[in-house]
Amino acid sequence: MSLPGGSLSYVIEEKDGERSVSVTGLSGMVSSLTVPEQVDGYPVTGIAKKAFLSRKTLREVILPASLQRIGDWAFAYCSCLERVVMPAREIVFGRAIFLECDALREVEMRRETGAGTTGERAGGISDTLSGKASVAELTAAAVASFGAYYLLDPVHAGDAEWLAKWDSSLLSYLHTEDQDGFAKQVLCGEEDYGSTDLEAYLNNRRKSKVRLALLRLLNPVELAEALREELRLYLTAHTKGCLSEETWEVVFREHGEERRYFELFVETDCLTDENLDAVLSDMGGECPEMKAYFLKMKQERIGYTDFFEGLRL
Repeated sequence: MSLPGGSLSYVIEEKDGERSVSVTGLSGMVSSLTVPEQVDGYPVTGIAKKAFLSRKTLREVILPASLQRIGDWAFAYCSCLERVVMPAREIVFGRAIFLECDALREVEMRRETGAGTTGERAGGISDTLSGKASVAELTAAAVASFGAYYLLDPVHAGDAEWLAKWDSSLLSYLHTEDQDGFAKQVLCGEEDYGSTDLEAYLNNRRKSKVRLALLRLLNPVELAEALREELRLYLTAHTKGCLSEETWEVVFREHGEERRYFELFVETDCLTDENLDAVLSDMGGECPEMKAYFLKMKQERIGYTDFFEGLRL
């Protein structure tokens, strides 16, 4: 089947007298893929095992409402895959379908057109729980960071029980030693993992924990107060001026243009009187909106009134 920039391969299957299509592969330099509802008049119900394995150009995939199953490692090693949309219905998932999809940021569960109010999921839960972060982001984090595929649940993602399971996975991950997994990286070598440097590994592990803590705090629905405080304390333990500064590195380098992140940086007490000047110095002329926001904080906290310095964004 021809597509802009490539083509889909597929097979027609028959079960109990009913025919359906299973997608088996993709060729070409495709970055955004919408899998059709039907091929040759038959519904597309399956994504076969390894169908999109290692498709490095693929960034977005929209799956059809007719989908019923996704095979083992279907999207594994799609290193640039950022967004997947799938129907909010029961789907049979194979093993590790998003293995090593480190760029994955959204797995959205979408209702069929006309099946309900726009923006609602199957359980009646708004996909945007807090107006800031979404179930799509939390689902992506669950599989990309935790490897918690039991949270890949199109029907129940976002409900209270699902969020409790997400938080349990987050706590487990937060409490693992930062060096866990390093021995495997050393054995596999730089070709597979990019570096065998322990400090770089620890830095990346802490950044991963920071990203998850920030994401959950941006989406605080059903968030227990004790966990909220533990996440806040983790962030403040790795802010600017600490022995390691991953909280500041993630906020500045990855989300410096996103107001919700730098507001949270302030709200969680990661910006202090002691580190504010160092934070401003790091920024130089980058991220002017965030720098202006921090300068305002400095003025409010300590009566900062140097007019000409305040203009140096």
